Amino acid sequence: MEVCGVDSEGKEFNSAKEMWREEIGEEGDETKKTQWYRDGVSYWEGVEASVDGVLGGYGHVNDADIIGSEVFLKILLQERLVNGETNQHLVALDCGSGVGRITKNLLIRYFNEVDLVEPVAQFLDAARENLASTGSVTHKAANFFCVPLQEFTPADQRYDVIWVQWCIGHLTDDDIVSFFNRAKGCLKPGGFFVVKENLAKQGFVLDKEDRSITRSDPYFKQLFRRCGLHLYQTKDQKGLPKELFAVKMYALTVDTPPKVHRTRSKTSSNRPQIIK
Repeated sequence: MEVCGVDSEGKEFNSAKEMWREEIGEEGDETKKTQWYRDGVSYWEGVEASVDGVLGGYGHVNDADIIGSEVFLKILLQERLVNGETNQHLVALDCGSGVGRITKNLLIRYFNEVDLVEPVAQFLDAARENLASTGSVTHKAANFFCVPLQEFTPADQRYDVIWVQWCIGHLTDDDIVSFFNRAKGCLKPGGFFVVKENLAKQGFVLDKEDRSITRSDPYFKQLFRRCGLHLYQTKDQKGLPKELFAVKMYALTVDTPPKVHRTRSKTSSNRPQIIK
């Protein structure tokens, strides 16, 4: 499926391949690709290490974002992991963690350990400080990795949930596929990914300033198929300002979801489904 798009300066592209060829060069041209990633990190190094900074001046959307994520997470935990057990030791990975906003406000309340991975050193330092007095002996931020996601390999079978929010727009298509292929073996049985990202209405939108790409829903699903991941459940984020991109949450599994007979039941739409 060819995906057309546009950049922030109004230039149109007939396909994602055309855009990537211009931005990172031909396959094997590591110099230009390295510069793409360096420019992205440099942009964020010039941003204040605060919730308002990492949210692009929209710090006030934090509450709505966390509420939407929590509703989604609670359902997934109940269906995939908890099953009435109270003595499980749950571990999460917060990808593109920034200043620890999601870990502090959400993940640390549901997981015994949370690891954070973030390429911008000043953000990770702020996360350490922000989380120093958060949690407890049994709910804590465990490890802080200052590594770009495209270079990060999580520990084998450590994680119940790998949370990826507002960060893979900085990764090329091939590096997204490579990351998820590495990370699939890092999930425990029953574990899953949550991807929460901005959505373009169609195709993609390239931001020339921060070196990120906002993909459409079909574009994401195409990438998930390439990763060999299955779409378990989705949810649209509500309550964000209308001038922002729409935001969608995807729960993705390595195991094939059970087949579900199509009915007119109201609950059927929430059952697991393979990406189509």
